[in-house]
Amino acid sequence: MKRLAFIFDLLSVLIFVAIGRHAHNHGLTWKGMVSTAWPFGLGLLTGWIYLRLTKRNPVLKGSGFAVVLFAVVIGMALRVIAGQGVAFTFIVVALTFLSLFLVGWRWIYSKLARAMES
Repeated sequence: MKRLAFIFDLLSVLIFVAIGRHAHNHGLTWKGMVSTAWPFGLGLLTGWIYLRLTKRNPVLKGSGFAVVLFAVVIGMALRVIAGQGVAFTFIVVALTFLSLFLVGWRWIYSKLARAMES
C-alpha cells in the first residue's frame, strides 16, 4: 500500500484541480490542468520528501495531514509567485478538500486494515 500512497495523493490533487477548473468554467485542457496543478503538485512532492526524510509511514493519517499542509502552503506560495490568484476562500476550499481526500483515503485504509486483522 505504501507504494500506491503517492499515486492516491496525486490523483486527489488532480481531482481537486479538475473540479475547480470545471466549477469556474476554465475547461479541462491538458495545458490548463498543468497550469493549475503544478504548484500543488510541487507542494505534494515536498511533503513526500519530508515524509521520507523523517521516515514517517506515508499511510498514517498524521502523514496525510502533513502532506496536506505542504501541498497547500507551498502550492499557494507558488501560485502567488507565478501571479495566479489566491483568495482566502480558495485557501479554505483547498485545505478542506485536500484534507478530506488525502486524510480520508488513509482513514478508510486504516479501518479496512484493522477489519482484516480481526
